[in-house]
Amino acid sequence: MVVLAASIISKSGKALVSRQFVDMSRIRIEGLLAAFPKLVGSGKQHTYVETENVRYVYQPMEALYLLLVTNKQSNILEDLETLRLLSKLVPEYCPGLDEESVCKTAFELVFAFDEVISLGHKENITIAQVKQYTEMESHEERLHNLIIQSKIIATKDEMKRKASEIDKSKIDKGRMGGGGKGGFMSNSSSSNNGGRIDNGYSDLSASGGGGFGNNSSFGSLDPDFNAKSKARPTSATVPSKGLGMQLGKSQKANQFLELLKQEGEVIVDDVQVSAPGPKAAAVITDPIAIAVEEILTVTIKKDGGLESLEVTGEMALVVQKTEDAFIRVQVELGPHNNNNFNFKTHPNIDKDLWNRENILGMRDPSKAFPTGSRSGILKWRMLSKQESLVPLMINCWPSVSGGESFVNIEYEASKAFDLQNVVIQIPLPALRDAPTVNQADGEWRYDPRKSVLEWTIVLIDNTNRSGAMEFVVPPADPSSFFPIDVKFTTPKTFCDVKVVSVNQTQGGAITRYGGRTQMVVDSYQVV
Repeated sequence: MVVLAASIISKSGKALVSRQFVDMSRIRIEGLLAAFPKLVGSGKQHTYVETENVRYVYQPMEALYLLLVTNKQSNILEDLETLRLLSKLVPEYCPGLDEESVCKTAFELVFAFDEVISLGHKENITIAQVKQYTEMESHEERLHNLIIQSKIIATKDEMKRKASEIDKSKIDKGRMGGGGKGGFMSNSSSSNNGGRIDNGYSDLSASGGGGFGNNSSFGSLDPDFNAKSKARPTSATVPSKGLGMQLGKSQKANQFLELLKQEGEVIVDDVQVSAPGPKAAAVITDPIAIAVEEILTVTIKKDGGLESLEVTGEMALVVQKTEDAFIRVQVELGPHNNNNFNFKTHPNIDKDLWNRENILGMRDPSKAFPTGSRSGILKWRMLSKQESLVPLMINCWPSVSGGESFVNIEYEASKAFDLQNVVIQIPLPALRDAPTVNQADGEWRYDPRKSVLEWTIVLIDNTNRSGAMEFVVPPADPSSFFPIDVKFTTPKTFCDVKVVSVNQTQGGAITRYGGRTQMVVDSYQVV
């Protein structure tokens, strides 16, 4: 089969979108498209028209025609198959089948046509693959945005906790003081301290053998860790000046944000933390911070079963000062790790010491670890097709009944992990209105721009290991609800690796440290 051109034209003969796939002059292609409306007769049931040189294969779409121009030697069955695939793609990128909508999405349609047809020949491709290829999403960008979002959420939680502590302390002071003055103080939680919130890193290990706290705000993926870490203020307070009547945003800005929210855009409120006053004293934070992180990539078959599961992990540390950089990290591994994970140390790490005693130290004891930046010291990787290891299984059951598509989707979570901020994104065919959701365990939101239904569960633990949602849309191809994307974070990792202690190279004295453990999703799809 050789497709000369693919086009969307109006009933009046105006070419709205046209893509040429072979080396032909523009005048020749325009002449072929201009001749098509004269060849199509009314009341005919055929889907093709032949001339002396070419064949027109077409399909009416409301007030438009979807048209393929091929040579006469082309296989008509392959032509019709290509036409059917393009007819399913057009509504995905152009919700309204009219001239205005087609013109607005002309570039997206041309890109989609290019994925289906290459040099005049049909590619072996599905609708889901076309959408995936044209989106051109970057896993690194999505991971970065997810990390930024998790930091914002952690900062908000810390802000609420600190505000609650301030309110409680004010109430306690008011009760101890007694009288009318005490009552006034209990109702003015922001009069002192200027509403200042401590945004410093949590002191996770006051003792020598610090552990990994799940709520720590250690930004282990940030290379500017040292520059961003701030000193923690003491209980001394500094009155604020001129902060009582300030507004975060103007009225026009709020109206603009409301309009964006109505269009389906996700708006994240700014998190503003006031700087400590000039007289606020500072204490030293942990001299060493250690992060254990894993990135998860999972592909689940829509018909059931696991296609692939990949885990890549890293242990990294940040040393604040050079005098604290002459250290060794004692690590403890779980009993199953030796069989399931492949470990690799940094080239500068003493491999013999690691293999003998699970200690991470410099090959040359006289050298120190780098300071002020994030340094990876240990990596691991696991590949598996064992379905029991999957943290979250997703089953989607689309069915057509009574002129509507009923979609039942359910999740079942493993008992090994507590999942946070779970977002399940189900692609939908182009809709004029939001889908009708009959039942949902959690929250849901329809994004009309991306034509995606987002199902959100804030926390999955022992109270809700399974859940379901049902929604109704106009009749659609079951494949249009795939691939389903899943995002979540969890404070537990697959690899059972734990830092036992951090000791100085000379003398073996215990050094104080902090950090956290986290697993994030890179790509988690049901295809």
